[in-house]
Amino acid sequence: MDPKKLVREGYDAVSQRYRGDDGRSPYPYDDYLAELVPLLAPGDPVLDLGCGCGLPVAGALAADYEVTGVDISPVQVERARRLVPDARFLCADMGSLEVPEAHFAAVVSFYALIHVPVEEHAGILAKIRRWLRPGGHLLAIVGAEHLEEVADEYLGAPMYWSHADAATYRTWLDEAGFERCWDRFVPEGDSGHTLVLARRRR
Repeated sequence: MDPKKLVREGYDAVSQRYRGDDGRSPYPYDDYLAELVPLLAPGDPVLDLGCGCGLPVAGALAADYEVTGVDISPVQVERARRLVPDARFLCADMGSLEVPEAHFAAVVSFYALIHVPVEEHAGILAKIRRWLRPGGHLLAIVGAEHLEEVADEYLGAPMYWSHADAATYRTWLDEAGFERCWDRFVPEGDSGHTLVLARRRR
């Protein structure tokens, strides 16, 4: 099994069912972004890792910031370019992504890193730290408990999830050169994830 191929093809297949063109979502993205926006200046460059179809996150940010969105699914990126014309979108694997270093004021990544094999997560966090300006912020959804799962059916297609527990992410962020501002449990059904805000050390 190639987990990245599974995720790419899975979101290609379920893109519209996962998120319609109206951008409606069961997740409180506005609440998440409200933690970050006060830390930004108008026009700041922001990277949205795992941007999906661009809604609602890139669309909300593009009104005030210079947004670059990245997603592994060509279908999602094509929709994002149509739905959020004021942002720039790249179709790429975040694990091999190369963008300018010390460029972004913030990186956001919601429910995306958890689809990447967990053995890559520490390295991706280290890369994000390099992409951020000194003092720049990462706001991300990561795992709360260890999980490695392949579902035969997720909205009509196979899907893959992989993440560590919250304590492991704290260690990885520290080792990558972040100062952790806070993290909190985000419940979802019988389980949940961790929302974390961290700042690149100068």
